[in-house]
Amino acid sequence: MTEFLSLLGLFTAAFGAATLLPLQSEIVFVAVQADGRVGLPLIIAVASIGNTLGAVVNYVLGRWVCQFRDRRWFPVRPAQLAHAQDWYARYGVWTLLLSWAPLGDGFTVVAGMMRTPLWLFLGLVALAKTGRYVALAMITAGVLGG
Repeated sequence: MTEFLSLLGLFTAAFGAATLLPLQSEIVFVAVQADGRVGLPLIIAVASIGNTLGAVVNYVLGRWVCQFRDRRWFPVRPAQLAHAQDWYARYGVWTLLLSWAPLGDGFTVVAGMMRTPLWLFLGLVALAKTGRYVALAMITAGVLGG
């Protein structure tokens, strides 16, 4: 049961960290890994799935909120939106490989606004987020000595 709760907490932290909420999942990831009761492949899978699904929330938000861009309360000014869309058009979907980075949540919202195909979005985001957790696991294993 403790392992299940650890993984649930990790999933929740990873999911929330991928949304626009100011959360971090790395501390929970490292804590579950250091505990040693759950296998590393499962830890990476749970964190990656949670983080990818959290990014899907941003994608859906981007697709939905764009319909309100002409409203006065819209959080992004037209010039900012045009700049983001130009930037995305120039660098394309490959920016989603940076979705793991601190400002990567913005890329996932813009991907939704730009109507990136969901299958392509999921593939690139899952690759990026899984790669980040694999790297974190390797660094943590080196620090923990195993």
